[in-house]
Amino acid sequence: MAKKVVASLQTGGKDFAKVIRMVKSEKSGAYAFKEDVVPNEKVKEFLSKK
Repeated sequence: MAKKVVASLQTGGKDFAKVIRMVKSEKSGAYAFKEDVVPNEKVKEFLSKK
């Protein structure tokens, strides 16, 4: 899946960014990573969500 995202970003995805955020699980306390492809305008909004 990551290869498709990277390929689409290279071929004309100048308006989008792949963002990875670390999220702590409430149950176990372990950390997980949440990845998403968002428009450049929404990057700060995505990172500020909890």
